[in-house]
Amino acid sequence: MGLRTWVKGKLGGGSKGTILTESPAGKKQDFLEASPYWDQSTVPVNTYKNKSPYTTKVVSCKRIVGPEATGETCHIIFDHQGKMPYWEGQSFGVIADGTNPKNGKPHTVRLYSIAASRYGDDMTGKTTSLCVRRATYWDPEMGKDDPAKKGVCSNFICDSKPGDAVKMTGPSGKVMLMPEEKADTDYIMVATGTGIAPYRSFIRRLFTETTPAGEAYKGTAWLFLGVANSDALLYDEEWQATLAKYPDNFKLDYALSREQSNSKGGKMYIQDKVEEYADEIFDRLGKGAVMYFCGLKGMMPGIQDMLKSVCDKKGLDYDEYIKDLKKKGQWRVEVY
Repeated sequence: MGLRTWVKGKLGGGSKGTILTESPAGKKQDFLEASPYWDQSTVPVNTYKNKSPYTTKVVSCKRIVGPEATGETCHIIFDHQGKMPYWEGQSFGVIADGTNPKNGKPHTVRLYSIAASRYGDDMTGKTTSLCVRRATYWDPEMGKDDPAKKGVCSNFICDSKPGDAVKMTGPSGKVMLMPEEKADTDYIMVATGTGIAPYRSFIRRLFTETTPAGEAYKGTAWLFLGVANSDALLYDEEWQATLAKYPDNFKLDYALSREQSNSKGGKMYIQDKVEEYADEIFDRLGKGAVMYFCGLKGMMPGIQDMLKSVCDKKGLDYDEYIKDLKKKGQWRVEVY
C-alpha cells in the first residue's frame, strides 16, 4: 500500500480514551521481522513457562469504555524489556499475586490474547498490551457485586498501577497468526467484546505501523465487533482513523445488541451482522480469505447456526464446507 507518512500522536480522550501511537514519518518498523517477513518457522512459543514466568512491569492501565458500558474493560501496557518477543495473534498468560484460598497454592495461569503488534504500542519492541474485562458477579439477593465471586486474575490486572510487577508466561498459540505470504489475502475478523484483542494487533501491523507486511498488503481486512452498546465499543477511535486512511483496504461493522435490531426485529447480535454480508463473505472465502473468530465461546453456536442456514440456501454441505476451510487454514477460532 506504499510508504506511510504517519505522524506520532494520540487519538481519543475522555473516559473512552484509547492510545493510538503512529509511526513517525518515514520510519520503518522492521527490526523484529523474520526473513522473509512472512516466514513463520521462527515464531516464539512458550519462552516462559508456568514454573518460571517472566516478571513484567505495568506501564499503564486505562479504562477504555464509557460510563454506560456493560462492565469495565481496561487496556494495560506492560514493559517486558524486549525479553518476551511475540507475534500478532498469540496470547500471554498472567499469574495473579497471592494464593488460592481453597487450596493455599499459587493462582493458576489465565490466558489473554495480545492486543498489540510485536512492536508494542510504543513501537520499541519492549512492551505488550492486553485488553481485559473485569469479571464480576452481581448477586441479586445482596443487591451488589459479590466480591467472593469476582474473577481473580481479571481484577488483579484491572486494578494494577504503573510500576506494579506482573508475572507472565508465554507467548502461546499459532492458531490466530496471519498467513502473510500472499499479500492479497483478505482477513475477516469476527469478535465479541475483548475478543477484539488479536485483531488490534493485526490492524496495527497492517495499517498503523510501517512494517514490511503493511507495505506489501493489498487485501481487505474486515472487522466485525459485537458489544452491547456504543459505550462498550473498544478502540473505536483507532478503527475510525484506519477507515479514514485506508477505505479500500479496511472494512468495519458493529453489532450493538442493545441499540440495533436485526432483519427479524430482534436484537442485533454478531451473527446477524455477519449474515447481512453472507454472500460477499462466502465469495471472499471462495477466493482464499481467512476467517477468524475470537471472544466468549457462547458466540459460536449462533455463528454456526447462521452459517449452516446460509450453506443450506446455497446448496452446500455445511460440515464439509467448514472442514475444507479448516484444512486450507481459512477457519481459525479462539474462544474462551
